[in-house]
Formats: sequence, C-alpha cells, structure tokens
Amino acid sequence: MPTPINLHDFRALAQRRLPKIAFDFIDGGADDELGMLRNREAFAKHQLLPRYLVDVTHRDQTVELFGRKYSSPIGISPTGMAGLFRTGADAMLAAAAKKANVPFLLSSASNLKIEEAAAISPDNVWFQMYATSDSRINHDLVKRARDANVGVLVITVDVPVNSNRERNRRNGFTRPFRMTPSIMLDALTKPGWVIEYLKAGGMPMMSNWQPYAKPGASADEVADMYGTLTPAPMTNWETVAAIRDQWTGPLVIKGLLHPDDATQAVKLGAQGIIVSNHGARQLDNAPSPLTMLPSIKAAVGDQATLMLDSGVRRGSDVVLAKCLGAQSCIFGRPTLYAVAALGQDGADQALAIMRKEIDAVLTQIGCGEFGKLDGRYLQPSS
Repeated sequence: MPTPINLHDFRALAQRRLPKIAFDFIDGGADDELGMLRNREAFAKHQLLPRYLVDVTHRDQTVELFGRKYSSPIGISPTGMAGLFRTGADAMLAAAAKKANVPFLLSSASNLKIEEAAAISPDNVWFQMYATSDSRINHDLVKRARDANVGVLVITVDVPVNSNRERNRRNGFTRPFRMTPSIMLDALTKPGWVIEYLKAGGMPMMSNWQPYAKPGASADEVADMYGTLTPAPMTNWETVAAIRDQWTGPLVIKGLLHPDDATQAVKLGAQGIIVSNHGARQLDNAPSPLTMLPSIKAAVGDQATLMLDSGVRRGSDVVLAKCLGAQSCIFGRPTLYAVAALGQDGADQALAIMRKEIDAVLTQIGCGEFGKLDGRYLQPSS
C-alpha cells in the first residue's frame, strides 16, 4: 500500500482492505449524510491570519488537560467495535496514544476491556460510557473504571435513540447481526480481511459487556444484550448527577451542542465538555460543533475544559478550534481507518501526521506556543 501523507489517505487505504459492510459502518453518517459535509465546511469558513518576522525556532504544542500534560492537543475519539475492522485494534490505538502521549478515549462498546486498556496505557486511557437502562450496570462500569485507575470518565449523551444510518441498513449491518450469503460474497472480495476475521473466531466480543451476560454467551449474544440496554432514552441530568456522585475524578460530558446544556453540565460538576455531534452519525440536521463552539465558550468561560470532536482532519483544524475556544481536539474515523488499513503502524502514523501538521501551522502563522493561540490569529469576520 502507498505511504499515507495525510489523514484523508487512510480512508482510501481502509476502503481497499475492508469489505463494503465494514467500511460503510465507519464511513457512514445519518440520513442524507449532509451533517458530515457541514462538519468539514465549518472549518473552511475560517481562515488563519499569519504574523511574520516572528522567531518560531522553538515550538511547543503541549497541552495540560485535567492535571496531566500531553504532547499534542489531539486525542483518539471513542470508536466501538474496532476489533471488527482489525483484530486487536483497541490495543493498537491504546499503544499509539501512549507512544504519542495523547488521550485515548476507550469506547464502552470496544472489544478490549477497560482493565486491559488501562494496563496498556495507564496514563493515556480515558473511559467513555453510555448510561444504560440498568442503573446497576452504570454503577459497575464506573466502579470498574475507578478500580482500573482510569484518569478521566467521559459520558456520551447524544444517543437517546439509534439513528437512521441507511448505509448500514442497506448492507444488512443490523442487530442481531447475521452473516448472510450476500454479505459473505462481498467479504470474499477482501480475502485478507476474511482470513483475519475467521482466524479471530468471527464477530469479536464486546468484552466490557461480557460480565453482564449469561455465562458462556457468544459474541452475538453479548452484542444483542448490549442492544437491549442502550440506547437509554430515560437518561437525564439526574443520571449524570448519580454518576458524578460516584466518580471522584475528572468528569467529561461528550455530545453537547447547546450552550445551556454546557452550563448545566458545569453546574452538575463536569470539569470538561466535548462539543460534538457524534461525527454526524446521530442527527443529520445538527449544527457543526465548530459552529457552536464560540457560544459554548462564551457560556462556560474557564469553568470547564472544552474539547472539540467531529470533522477534524487537519492540523489547521486543531489550530482553528483553539482560536475559537477549544483546548484540544479528538477524532475517531481517521484513526479507525488507519488501524484498519495498516494496523499498529497506521495508528502511529495518523497521530504523527497530525502532530507534524500542527507544528507546521504554528510555525507558518508565527505562534510558537499552541497555548497562546486565540482569536487574534483568525481573519476578522466581515
């Protein structure tokens, strides 16, 4: 495979390796998939205003989040079922985050247990959870994260119902999942993936949920059980408050777009907010997170650490987000494409490419320190 030089290249490489049903699961959005376009267009509406004749011999893109210093203002978004696209993908992503010293948000729908991920990268793993319809399971997930010494807990709140992802429906990627003849026929066009899939024993186990299933439950049975527990439309602010009472470390709420929701999250004790529309995989008509970032920043000020997710593909995107109020950015599809296509090397390369791009942009605009970026480096609006 050709050597990728930007994050977009990993998408093409993943498409070459994965069968259509798997690639579309990563690549697709909700409904007409217009939200994914808006996420990218939002970045294109802003321009960076460089300052020259500045000594930028030395650059620093470190960022401090919740008391820990990271080497770059980026991180890996939670992506469920990563093991379907590359066996052991979650562990590879955790290892890449450790090597690059950036956060890795382990999805509760991962194929790697919380405890295993924390052992691989104890200083970089954050745990992302969905509140379920069973408060006892919510309590146990938080307890397990605490016992594994996970540093940051992230609650994703923008999935009150399963969205209409039409690519998945057309491809037959539904629960309960069944490997139909048409799916198998398509998969056979990607023999490398098929061999790995069969060697791994078929559908990977959602290991975090295995303890809550019946003894000896298959991977399909565990996944089906997960589908009965999530989404949980009854989740509300009281649910968040109950988790906040149990969790003693930094709490981050992921998936907020309304300034009033951000204010309420801070009132309930959240130290961080990830402004996100779930990569446009939930509500196709939702605004882009970058568009809502300034108003959320105005609402919460310095009371919470703001991060941005959805549509981030370039180092310049991260710089723009910082100028508009975010301390860092996370992204999921690019690292999932990368690990699916090239394994551990792909995960490492994706983070290295972003770090290099951020460094180049900082140099070009005459700002040697990422932490000093603000609105002065944006072209004023007309």
